[in-house]
Amino acid sequence: MWLSDTQKIGVGLTAFGTFFIFLGVMLFFDGGLLAIGNILFLSGITLIIGFNKTLAFFARKNKIRGTLCFFGGFILVFFKWPVLGMFIELFGFLNLFGDFFPVVISFLRRLPVIGNILSAPFLSHAVDKITGAKLPV
Repeated sequence: MWLSDTQKIGVGLTAFGTFFIFLGVMLFFDGGLLAIGNILFLSGITLIIGFNKTLAFFARKNKIRGTLCFFGGFILVFFKWPVLGMFIELFGFLNLFGDFFPVVISFLRRLPVIGNILSAPFLSHAVDKITGAKLPV
């Protein structure tokens, strides 16, 4: 898959944003790290898919509840309410990006080590039930 230089930067920003959010949660909801992670994640997504497509994605009529919760949590993190903000943001994130989870799980099942783990009988049933993904045939 070919990516432009802007998209490569976007992937890096999204990865760093995810890392900072994870680190902020692990350090007992550190507001500064969470805010930096949110900014990097959102700017990375914008660079990957473009400004207009990002606006169209967040403005979809069927995703408006997820958008409001995501940005509401984003704002709460900036106003020094990181725990409540992250829970509201997580709810919005799941509503916005929940449709991608079966695709991600199907992709991960095709990887050498992770695929064997996710296809294990005791784990595959739970993962399929949670995400709605199907085992590849």
